[in-house]
Amino acid sequence: MTTISLRKGNTRLPPEVNRVLYVRNLPFNISSEEMYDIFGKYGAIRQIRIGTNKDTRGTAFVVYEDIYDAKTAVDHLSGFNVANRYLIVLYYQQAKMSKKFDQKKKEEEIARMQEKYGVSTKD
Repeated sequence: MTTISLRKGNTRLPPEVNRVLYVRNLPFNISSEEMYDIFGKYGAIRQIRIGTNKDTRGTAFVVYEDIYDAKTAVDHLSGFNVANRYLIVLYYQQAKMSKKFDQKKKEEEIARMQEKYGVSTKD
């Protein structure tokens, strides 16, 4: 198995680059073996987590052993066609993910309060 290496001396990486990738637009029926085949070409993989419930289907997290392997995978696999779907491969950013979660939580809390106090937003 050959791997593609990016290391060139002291290469400085942008701050958003990390070992954890967030993959979107995956076929719902993709197997973990297929994921390892696709992403394993770019370096050693520590872990792959594929979304299985209704909200997370079609997404996955891929964790590489080395940050340079993760960067190579993002560079080569963004827009890659898998089962007539083009992959969206991004670096996982904790701050952005938690903001989405917090927003959903706040919306649910507002809906509960509106129901509790009989407030309707529909005019």
